[in-house]
Amino acid sequence: MHCGMCLPTCPTYDATLHERSSPRGRIAMMRAIADGELEASKTFAEEMYFCLGCLACQTACPAGVDYAALFENARAEVERQGLLDGTVRNFVRRWVLGWLFAKQTRLRAVARLMRIFQRSGLQTLTRRSGLLRLLPFGLGDLEPLAPRISPRFTDQLYRRDLQQANPPKPRYRVALLAGCVQDISFAEVNADTICVLQHNGCQVLLPEGQACCGSLHAHNGAVEQAQQQARLNIDAFDAENLDAIVVNAGGCGLHCKHYDRLLADDPTYAERAAVWSAKVKDVHEWLADIGLRQPRAAMPPQQVAYHESCHLKHGQRVSTAPREVLQAVPNLELVPLVEADWCCGSAGIYNITQPELSMQLLDRKMAHVCATGATAVATGNTGCAIQLQYGVRRAKAAVDVVHPVSLLAAAYRAENQGGT
Repeated sequence: MHCGMCLPTCPTYDATLHERSSPRGRIAMMRAIADGELEASKTFAEEMYFCLGCLACQTACPAGVDYAALFENARAEVERQGLLDGTVRNFVRRWVLGWLFAKQTRLRAVARLMRIFQRSGLQTLTRRSGLLRLLPFGLGDLEPLAPRISPRFTDQLYRRDLQQANPPKPRYRVALLAGCVQDISFAEVNADTICVLQHNGCQVLLPEGQACCGSLHAHNGAVEQAQQQARLNIDAFDAENLDAIVVNAGGCGLHCKHYDRLLADDPTYAERAAVWSAKVKDVHEWLADIGLRQPRAAMPPQQVAYHESCHLKHGQRVSTAPREVLQAVPNLELVPLVEADWCCGSAGIYNITQPELSMQLLDRKMAHVCATGATAVATGNTGCAIQLQYGVRRAKAAVDVVHPVSLLAAAYRAENQGGT
């Protein structure tokens, strides 16, 4: 942990040049506290939450230090000791993470109200009126970050169009983790994922009773809530009788692959969690494993840049497969993106808790995206997509934000429409 090869890869060290804001500095503080040489303090707590958790340091580390585990344990200790406090922070932890994201039915109920707000004209009226500036604690600044709510949720699309499209003689039997925000704001991406899997010989199931995977809880020190979310999903999925549990969001997939570690001390769920984690596959990873079928449709030319999700590349070590998915789309040119694997500043709820640095990182990312001349930027993570969508509006750029599987799904659908 002394070599410093991680320093050039760390966005917070790059922004501050402070040793304490580097992976090496943070690990040194963790060790000093563990050895009793330093007391855990508010300064330590603030530094742990200043970290993006992008895990770029993990990729750079020649010693293979598991920074992700250290990072989550440190935040859990911060919460156990109650080292940080604040009205907005307590609201987010208790009501957003602890109540709203605990059950998908609650999140959907709020999403339906948001959908009315967005589509009725109330959102536009509220923005123009200046009422958002009157909200306390800077809450009005968060409204532009809220994603659009999908016209239908994933299970509605599945029952209406997709369930009956499962191949009669499938090669594989898989289940899709629909996600929480992914389900309410990117249901179309879930539908595209199902479409792509079906075109590659998979029977796709959408288990009922799914919940938020718990990554937001784990990354914010709420370990017990993260464990409960894991149990809910393990109960919902019949993992032993599946070839794969497919996830199309990099952050969710990384966390799901660690259910075995999260529930290692649970006598009821430890064994089931190990089975679950072994079955979890990112959608790009799974397509690479089974052999992606090349679409035969004649598609219009398009230039696409690819932004790497931190947790997909550095956490799951999935980097080549998403590019292979994009390159499989006929007439798609994958244009190089400078600093493609540099964090966009989303990092879970970092754009809420650390807006200044988050926006600096976003502006840096969008400058590179706009410089490519691409008409779209693709990414394989929900948080990144939300952040980039806001970045497009902020930069007034003529760029679409897409998921790689959505472009592939469009090519498969064009086959069905005779576009060959």
